[in-house]
Amino acid sequence: MPTLLWFRRDLRVGDLPSLSAAVADDAEVLACFVLDPRLESSSGQRRLQFLGDCLRQLRDDLGGRLLITRGLAHQRIPQLAREIAASAVHVSGDFTPFGRRRDQQVQVALGGVPLVSTGSPYLISPGRLVKDDGSPYRVFTPFFRRWREHGWRLPASSGPESAQWIDPSELSDSDPAEVPDLGVNLEFPAGESAALQHWKAFVDARSDRYESDRDRPDRDGGSRMSAYLKFGNIHPRTMAVDLDARHPGRAAYLRQLAFRDFYAAVLHHWPRSAWANWNQDFDSIQTDTDAEAKRQFERWKTGQTGFPIVDAGMRELSATGFMHNRVRMIVASFLVKDLHLPWQWGARWFLDQLVDGDMANNQHGWQWAAGCGTDAAPYFRVFNPTLQGAKFDPDGGYVRRWVPELADVEDPHLAKGTRPRDYPAPIVDHRDERVEALRRYGEISGPGRRPRPAT
Repeated sequence: MPTLLWFRRDLRVGDLPSLSAAVADDAEVLACFVLDPRLESSSGQRRLQFLGDCLRQLRDDLGGRLLITRGLAHQRIPQLAREIAASAVHVSGDFTPFGRRRDQQVQVALGGVPLVSTGSPYLISPGRLVKDDGSPYRVFTPFFRRWREHGWRLPASSGPESAQWIDPSELSDSDPAEVPDLGVNLEFPAGESAALQHWKAFVDARSDRYESDRDRPDRDGGSRMSAYLKFGNIHPRTMAVDLDARHPGRAAYLRQLAFRDFYAAVLHHWPRSAWANWNQDFDSIQTDTDAEAKRQFERWKTGQTGFPIVDAGMRELSATGFMHNRVRMIVASFLVKDLHLPWQWGARWFLDQLVDGDMANNQHGWQWAAGCGTDAAPYFRVFNPTLQGAKFDPDGGYVRRWVPELADVEDPHLAKGTRPRDYPAPIVDHRDERVEALRRYGEISGPGRRPRPAT
């Protein structure tokens, strides 16, 4: 009997366990993607553009035999399953709070047709690694030790040639949807072949320097693979094959993939932490939300704070839909500890702007900066944006690129010298706001004590 292969965050045909499961017993396969209006409305324009580009590339990779339809999954998937008399619907596992709720609804609506989940977007699926007593890990380091000991499978051998694909044009209820194309220019192409080429270029040319260069926004030291991982254009197992743990640069990169798995596991075990403080002790912290706070938030978003490294990061984000990881930490610390704004404001803006916006990584990265998450930065650690800029962008190349008002200044971090007239004055005094941040953190119950995670 035919099967239905429902693509979600796995927009590729190589190393796809759900495809291998779908073609078992030589079943014919209908490939589909459901454009959910709820996800479309919550995604920024760049992420929608990248999704559309991914779908067009995947459709080409399948010789045009990808049905793209719009609607609510718990309505469209059962309709398609009935149309082809599917014996099963095959998917890759989705462990986000939204994805789990959606899949439960779809399974109920399918009736007796099973929703078969095979594989996930992670090296080790969320929920699989727990402590000896069965409780989830709250700290990365012991998680990382167990993660390395556990290991993962080799890439799957699936490919488009392994399936007998059903042509969507033959269906009476196909209802094809227009693929998103907002005319937004992106920095790099989407799709599986682009991801594989991009990864190979990084491994061959830059992975040796990753450990030393990954914190330098003025250098091309990162991999820029985050969007490809977000949309499943490549599986991290495909990447891990190239990451020899004996090699410092590649071992450091593998550790970042472990962090990705860790944050996904945290969100899986504590779904409320998507928008609430993981450490509930921080629920009582004083934040500013008045009219002046909103004005400062607008200046932060537009890169007009008067702090060069912060403004460079926010302008890079606005121009490209990407921001260097070290700079993400700096601008996040500035928002929550210098401006005293809720971390959720910054997290929501990042999700709107980032091509690689991922709920687990984004939300728990922000909570790290705010001090309320797992493995959080100590509440008394307040980044000095001027010193951070001088340390990680010592020659000022990053700031000069994104803040043209400072391109010809001797010290673009403005630790010394004269501030150009066309560049804004600092919107706050960092020394004063550091004192204020420590006062506020000192007033909440139990910072630094055993955390009480969100339930």
